[in-house]
Amino acid sequence: MKSNFENLRVYQLSEEIADRIWHLVIEWDRFAKTTVGVQVVRAADSVGANIAEGDGRGSYADNKRFVRTARGSLNETKHFLRRAYRRGLLTKADVEALKPLVDELGPKLNSYLKSIGHARSGPPISTDH
Repeated sequence: MKSNFENLRVYQLSEEIADRIWHLVIEWDRFAKTTVGVQVVRAADSVGANIAEGDGRGSYADNKRFVRTARGSLNETKHFLRRAYRRGLLTKADVEALKPLVDELGPKLNSYLKSIGHARSGPPISTDH
């Protein structure tokens, strides 16, 4: 049985982005991996990790704080994706595959953040976030 956060679309989307980035970065040369690659993978992984940690904290205030941190990690991910593209590490096709997912995740994080604490009986149940 999945935890509440695992059923959230916002979490599932963060996992999909992180996994796609991993599969791209793993093919880069050593220098690219140890500079931009490590940073972008950590930032992308941090989005989902913060959603998960916030859900497990037990208070709405803590959960909101971790979702805000997840938004920051998404911005960091975008930064390093731009750097990777400008440095020729990502192709236009790579960007076209990632961009819709990244563009969807930002508003989903905002929506999830707004929903936390509105249903006092427990965490949001909807998987639309």
